[in-house]
Amino acid sequence: MVFEGKPVVLRWRPRTPAAAAIAPAARPRQPMRGGSGAASGRGGRWERKRVVVAADGRAMPLHRYAPRLWPALRLREGICARLPAHYLAQLQDDTPPTPVHWRPLGVRYRRNPRTGERERVQDVPVPVYLPRAAHEGLWGGEGWIRGFRYARNDKLSTRLPKIWKPQLFERQFYSEILDTTLTITVTMRTLDLIDEAYGFDFYILKTPKADMGSKLGMDLKRTMLLRLARRDPKLHPDDPARREAIYNKYQEFAIPEEEAEWVGLSLEEAIEKQRLLEKKDPVPLFKVYAEELVNQLKEQALQKQ
Repeated sequence: MVFEGKPVVLRWRPRTPAAAAIAPAARPRQPMRGGSGAASGRGGRWERKRVVVAADGRAMPLHRYAPRLWPALRLREGICARLPAHYLAQLQDDTPPTPVHWRPLGVRYRRNPRTGERERVQDVPVPVYLPRAAHEGLWGGEGWIRGFRYARNDKLSTRLPKIWKPQLFERQFYSEILDTTLTITVTMRTLDLIDEAYGFDFYILKTPKADMGSKLGMDLKRTMLLRLARRDPKLHPDDPARREAIYNKYQEFAIPEEEAEWVGLSLEEAIEKQRLLEKKDPVPLFKVYAEELVNQLKEQALQKQ
C-alpha cells in the first residue's frame, strides 16, 4: 500500500446534538485551503486534522499498534523475548497493591442511608506517587498524595495544590540471613508490618513486589534468596549449628538459584544481565584454522589406516 504524505483533512465537529443532524448542504462553507483557523456556524465548526491517507483515499492510523500496547509488544521480540519465563511472568504480574490511603467498600451496590434507594458503589483507588526516596527506603506502601486544599479553609475561596507526605524515621534492623545491621528510612506503617511478620527477614521475604514499592526492599529479597538457595557457609562459619538453624527457619521461602538471581531486577537490569550471559568472546582466526587443520590431519590418518 502506497502512502501519499500527510495531507490536511477537514472534519465537521458538531457542538450540540441538533448540529449533528444538519445536512451537509446546510453546513457553513469550508475554509479556504491555504487559510488559517476554522469556519463555524449553526452549532458546529470545521476543524483541520493532519492524517495519513492511503492511495485509495482512506485515512490510516499513525501507528500500527496502539501506544498502550507497546510495553507488552516489546517483550515479544529481540532480547526481551529471550528472558527467562519466570522473570517475564513476574514482570507481567498486575496484582493491585494492598489499599493504604483508602478503604475499599468491597460491594457493588448499597442502600442510601437517607433515602433507602439502591445506589452503585465505585471503589476508586487514590493514586500514590513514589519518589526516588521511596525506593531508597522502606515506606510500607505509603507515598505522596497529590490533591488540593482551600485557601484559609474557606470552601468559597481558590483551591491550592497540596502534597501530603508520610512521616519518615531512620531505624536500625538486624538481618539473621545476612548477619548485618542495616540503617533504613521507614514509616510507622513499616514498623507495624515488621511486627506483624515477626521479624525483619520475614517481612522482606513475605511482602510481594506490589506491596513493597521499594527497589531497596527487592534487592534485599534477592540477596536473602540467593543466600538461602546456596546455603552460604560464610554465615557464622564458627557455629555450623546456628547456621543450619537459620537456614531451616527460612526454608519455606527458598527457591532455585536460577530464579533467585532474577528477583527484583528492573527490565533494564534484566536486559543487561541477559546480554552478558549471551556475550561470547571473539575467537582468533588462527585458532579456528589450526583446529580445522588438526581435524583434516586426523581424517587423513584414519583413511590411510
